[in-house]
Order: sequence, then C-alpha cells, then structure tokens
Amino acid sequence: MNINTNASPISCKINNVFIHVSDLKKSSEWYCNLLGIPFNEDHIESPVFNIPLPSETGLTLDDHSFDPGFKLNPSDHVLFNFFVEDINEAYDFIVGKQITITKEIERIDDFAYFNFSDLDGNILMICNN
Repeated sequence: MNINTNASPISCKINNVFIHVSDLKKSSEWYCNLLGIPFNEDHIESPVFNIPLPSETGLTLDDHSFDPGFKLNPSDHVLFNFFVEDINEAYDFIVGKQITITKEIERIDDFAYFNFSDLDGNILMICNN
C-alpha cells in the first residue's frame, strides 16, 4: 500500500493508548503483572502511570484524580489488543490468573483471538496476528 504522507499532518502511527481506571495503584500492578513488567509502587503517582513498554506505542493508565467531575465508564468494546505467538498459552495464562474471559477463543483460519476484562471492566483482546 502506498500512503501519501504529505496529504495529512497526522502521523500514521498510534502514539499512546489511555485506559481510564478507578484505582491507579491496583490497576498499575495488575497491568504490570499481566505483561510481566516489574512493579514498583513507589513509581505510581496520580493522575497517570505510563507503563514501561519496550515498543513505540505507549500505554498510560489514568485515574483522573485532578478531574472531580469525571465518571468512569468502562468500555464494553475492545479498546485494543495485545499480540501473542501462542494463543492457547496466553489463554491458559489469563485463566490461571483468574482474569475474567469475556469471549472465548475464536479461530478464523490461522487467526485466533479472545477477549478479557481488566479490574474496571474494560474489554481487552489478545490475538495472534
């Protein structure tokens, strides 16, 4: 696909994903545990925590502590997906952590995915493509 990058001042890149949470410390620990990233509670300070990912796209948890009018409405639709090589291994890992599965593994040819929820009920996906 040939993309004309001169047609828009907006980069063809997702820079950062924000997830709105109710408890920044608990959610930070949960996401770090999910991703196998060391967790240090001393590094958590409201209103946001940038999870240290080794990729170009960032992941930020936001508790809106400076916005008293904010009302958390967890997404009941997939916000984004995490990539895995082995969908069955990932599924067993999520189940082993007693994380709620919201959609069982679906397979379409070589593509497979399943959905699960975080502590606040935001729906996330794991897929192999």
